[in-house]
Amino acid sequence: MPTSPSGIRDNHTRGTVADFLREKCQEGSQLSIVSAYFTIYAYDALKAELERIEHLNFLFGEPSFVNRLDPSKTEKKAFIIDAAGLELSNKLQQKRVAKECADWIDRKVDIRTIRQANLLHGKMYHVATAGVEDAILGSSNFTVRGLGLGNSGNNIELNLIVDGNRDRQELKQWFEELWGNETLVKDVKQDVLNYLQRH
Repeated sequence: MPTSPSGIRDNHTRGTVADFLREKCQEGSQLSIVSAYFTIYAYDALKAELERIEHLNFLFGEPSFVNRLDPSKTEKKAFIIDAAGLELSNKLQQKRVAKECADWIDRKVDIRTIRQANLLHGKMYHVATAGVEDAILGSSNFTVRGLGLGNSGNNIELNLIVDGNRDRQELKQWFEELWGNETLVKDVKQDVLNYLQRH
């Protein structure tokens, strides 16, 4: 899908969040993401771009994050590893993707989750590369359908590219305040890796 002149990315007629990430993720990029979901299939679809980044801080907006990874519970609202519109032929493919994703997380990602349910609902993608900041915020979770990566059946989302320096910097500050607040968030990287390695 061609890049839209609009600042809206809706995965429908105005471009996708995936295209925003493909364009902005470069060698050495630092990513900060807030999302209720993370799926291995969204990772797999963006693997080339995500391998180039230097680091990602990923903040789950819900404490039931491990459920949001589970391939056997594709309709669960939790840390889902669901296909969400991506057809995988067999369990071996799923195991390969989970293994590659776990390796990438181990090398390049820190993961925390909010401690209290129904407290954090925002979704944000902030990319900093060599002093240049880019950000988009709205309704898209880090899933195939949420990022607009499916061949069909993508969610119609409402996301807006943040084009002012002040606002991009303020978004990053907002993220850092949450990320560093141990009363609100806790580290769950090892829990996620343990889960992926079992599946």
